[in-house]
This record gives sequence, structure tokens and C-alpha cells, in this order.
Amino acid sequence: MFRFLQNRMLIVYTIGCLLLFDRSAFAQEVPSDYQDVLKALDRKGDFKAGVLKVNIPRNDLKMTIQGFSTPTPFGFGGWIALTKATDGTDVMMGDLVLLQEEVNPIMSALLDNGIDVTALHNHFFWDDPHVYFMHVHGMGKAADLARRVKPGLDLIGHATSAAPAPSTGGGGTALDTAKLAKIVGHEGEQSGAVYKITVGRDDLGMKEHGADINARMGLNTWAAFVGTQEDAAIAGDVAMLESEITPVLKALRKNGLDVVAIHHHMTGDRPVVIFLHYWGRGPAEKLATGFKSALDELGKGAAAPGGTH
Repeated sequence: MFRFLQNRMLIVYTIGCLLLFDRSAFAQEVPSDYQDVLKALDRKGDFKAGVLKVNIPRNDLKMTIQGFSTPTPFGFGGWIALTKATDGTDVMMGDLVLLQEEVNPIMSALLDNGIDVTALHNHFFWDDPHVYFMHVHGMGKAADLARRVKPGLDLIGHATSAAPAPSTGGGGTALDTAKLAKIVGHEGEQSGAVYKITVGRDDLGMKEHGADINARMGLNTWAAFVGTQEDAAIAGDVAMLESEITPVLKALRKNGLDVVAIHHHMTGDRPVVIFLHYWGRGPAEKLATGFKSALDELGKGAAAPGGTH
């Protein structure tokens, strides 16, 4: 009986050691530089298939869709992930779940620290509160990426946008469309109360089945103005090459214009064109200057040859 108890105790001890070893081995699987990332960001994550995935769940939000309670794992668990490139540097991608008032402050914090924003869109209808999903990208050393992305992540749950300006009640000077056209460098068209300036991207030479895809087919950048010279609103769309996205975003944010969406309108287009929707409110001349700053970032580089899709 004594020998039997000794054997049982030995088996239990061995199993316990194996479990401890497995846990230790799992912890050691996370490369040291990625352990430093988790510490720097003060967030949890795991390392599988060569990828460090850092969790950024929106547990602070009580989400409902059409009144139906939807817990965080249903689709509100943001993240960033890092993996090694062939040269030993790291590629970082991520998807952040943001309230609409958080989008632009966090976008600015990321852009100011060298992190690219590559898409902005919604995943749901009838979600309450309304959330957007922002995709981010960066390259470099793991520690440097953690340092650069942290200011943006730290604003999640804490960022607020400026309060909307009170309405002027319709008073003020009518839009000086000639002045707006001079600032932008392109004439527009009046349609009721709206003055709209449209600028084509013929420089891209895009074709579809041999047909020219021009401004009339949707390959354009535009700005629509409404309101008064003192208190106007602007909304529009910017057609960009992939290399133009970050400069355009920086230009818009520097001039106080809010980015509302970043996505594509076409598939199979060559070169690939991304579209950015924006909004702003303020003196009309200031809004026109902001739009012009984004327009000036287009067409600087050599465009890829048009496709013959």
C-alpha cells in the first residue's frame, strides 16, 4: 500500500511538473521584443502562427443592434497584430473600433506618429452607439511601432471631438462662389443652394474593357459647399492612389476637416483608386483652403499605367 501511494504521488508530481513546464514553454514562445510590446501598450495578447495579436476590446461600450444586446465578442473586439518581414523588421496591421467622436482625434494621433490609416467604414446598421472601424498599418521595429501606435490607442474611450457650432439661424453673407473657385483653382456649378466643384483624375488613364473611365464615370474628386460665407458646410470625396492616402489624410486633418470614410468604389481597377469622404464646417474660405490642400497632394507621383481590364 505504501509503495502504491508513493507511485500515485510520483505520478501527480510528474503531471504537475509537466503542466508547469507547458505553461512556461508557452510563455517563452512569445519573442522577447513582442513581450516588450505587450508591456509598453499595457494590453493582453497572444502569439500564434508567427503573429503577435494585441487585444483592444470595447468592453466599455454597451452595444445593441436593433435593440438586441450584442456583447463585445460579437464584433466589437478591436486589435493590432505584428509579424516579421523577411528583413527582420515588423509589419503591423490592425482594426480599431471607435465611436464617431473618437475617429478623427485618434486618426490625427496615429498620423502624427507615422502610423498609416488605410480604411474607415461601418460594419453594422442600427448599432447603438454608432461605431466605425479604422484599419491601421505600420512598418518598423516592434518597440518603435508600439511607441508610435500607443498615443492613438490611449485615446480610445477618452477622445472627444469639438462641440458642434451653434447655428447662425440662416443669417450671413451669401457664398462668394467666385472666391471659392479662385482658392480651389477650379470652377464649380451651382445647384440650388449648393455650389459644387468637381475635379477629374484623367491623369490616371484608367480604362475598363477599353473604355475611358473619366470624371463622369465617377473617377473624380469633389467638394460641395452650402451655407453662408461666414458659416458654411463642406462635404466631398477624394479619389486617391494608394500612395496619396496618407498625405491627403494629413492635409485634411491639419485643416480641421473630418474624415468620414475611406474605401474603394470599384473592383479590378488599374491603377487601384481609393476614395475618401470628408466633412467640415466653418468659414467658407477656410473650408475651401482645406479642400485645396488635399487637392494639392494628388498627382504628385507618376501614376501607374492605366489597365485594360
